[in-house]
Amino acid sequence: MCNGMTGVSPKIGLGLIGSGFMGKTHVFGFATAQRVFDFPFKLDFATVCDVDEASAEAARQSFGFRRASADWRSLLKDPEIDIVDITAPNVLHKEMALAAIAAGKHVYCEKPLAPSAAEALEMTEAAEAAGIVTQVGFNYLKNPMFALARDMIASGELGEIRSFRGVHAEDYMADANQPLTWRHDPAGGGGALADLGSHVLATARFLLGPIVSVMGTCKTLIPERPTAAGSRETATVQTEDVAQAFVNFENGATGSVEANWVATGRKMQHDFEVYGSKAAVAFSGERLNELRFYSMDDRAGLQGFRTILAGPDHAPYGDFCVAPGHQLGFNDLKAIEVRDFLNAIAGQGLVGPDFREGYEVQKLVEMLYRSAAENRWISLS
Repeated sequence: MCNGMTGVSPKIGLGLIGSGFMGKTHVFGFATAQRVFDFPFKLDFATVCDVDEASAEAARQSFGFRRASADWRSLLKDPEIDIVDITAPNVLHKEMALAAIAAGKHVYCEKPLAPSAAEALEMTEAAEAAGIVTQVGFNYLKNPMFALARDMIASGELGEIRSFRGVHAEDYMADANQPLTWRHDPAGGGGALADLGSHVLATARFLLGPIVSVMGTCKTLIPERPTAAGSRETATVQTEDVAQAFVNFENGATGSVEANWVATGRKMQHDFEVYGSKAAVAFSGERLNELRFYSMDDRAGLQGFRTILAGPDHAPYGDFCVAPGHQLGFNDLKAIEVRDFLNAIAGQGLVGPDFREGYEVQKLVEMLYRSAAENRWISLS
C-alpha cells in the first residue's frame, strides 16, 4: 500500500474528510504520533476535503496538507493516498467508508461507526472481506489508566467483579437557545446516547467484556430549539438529551450507564467505577491522568481510595514524558490511537477498536433505543 519515496523510508498517504473539531483532532493525532513513535514509513499529509473549496483550502493551510478538495471521492482515485480518515457527520460514514474500502484504502472513522447496526455490519464485513485495516475513534480507550484498570480486573486484583457504573456527561446542549445541528437529526442514529453513550458502552466492554442484556430509558428535556443561531423560528427536537440504562455483562456483573449532553457544568465527565469483591477502581475524565484504587486488604483505619498518577510505568506514557504526574491530554490519546492504527497497517500489531468493535457498540445503542421504546429488558440474543 505504501508508496515509494526515493532515498528515505516509504511513505503512507493520508486523505482527511472533514476539518471540524474532530478533523483537527485527528490531524493532531497523526502529527504527534509521527514524532513520538517510530514507524517504518513517513506520513504524507496529502489531501484534506471539506464541504466547499474555501473551507478545504483554509484547512489545507491550517493543517499542512499538500492539496485541498471539495470532492471526497477524489481521495479514492488518488494512488498517493493509502488512508481515508472520515470525520464527517454520522449519516455520511457508510457511503464514504464503503467507497474507500472498495478502492483499497485503509479507513479510520469517527464514532459512532454508522447510524444503524445493519449499516455498521455492512461496513465491517466489507472491510474484513477486503483485508482492509479499520479503526473507530474511541480514543478514550487509549488512556494508559484504562489499560491499567483492565489489567487489574483481568489479573484478579479486584476479585470477583460485581458491578460497573459509567457516565459520559457534557453540557454543550444545555442552553435551550443552542440551535438544531446535525447531531439532532435522528437519521444520524440518535442523540446523546449515540453521541456520548457509545463512549460509555465502549468503555464498559473494554473493561468487563460483552454486555448481554439492557434496560434503558431516553428523555428529551428541551423539546424545541431554534432552527439557526439567532432565529426566532423553532423546530421540534427528535433526539434525546439524556439516556440511562441498566446492563448485565456476560461475566455475571451488573451495571448502569448514562449519557447526558445537557449536564450543566460538566465539560468532560467520562467516568467509570468498577467494584469487585476485594477492591475497586474509579476514574474521572476530568482528571485524565489519575486512577483511584481501594483495597479491602488495607488495615482498618487506613482504608480509602488512593490515587495512582499516570507515569512512565504506564505505557506508552513514557514515550511522551519521562516524568510521572506531568499528564497526557486528549490529543495525546488520539496520537496513541493513530499509533495503533499505523502499526496495524505495517503488520506490527492488532488495531482496536476496529469496525467490528464499532458494530458491537452500535448493536448495544440500538438495543437501548428499542428497550426505551418498548419499556422492557432486551437481550442480545
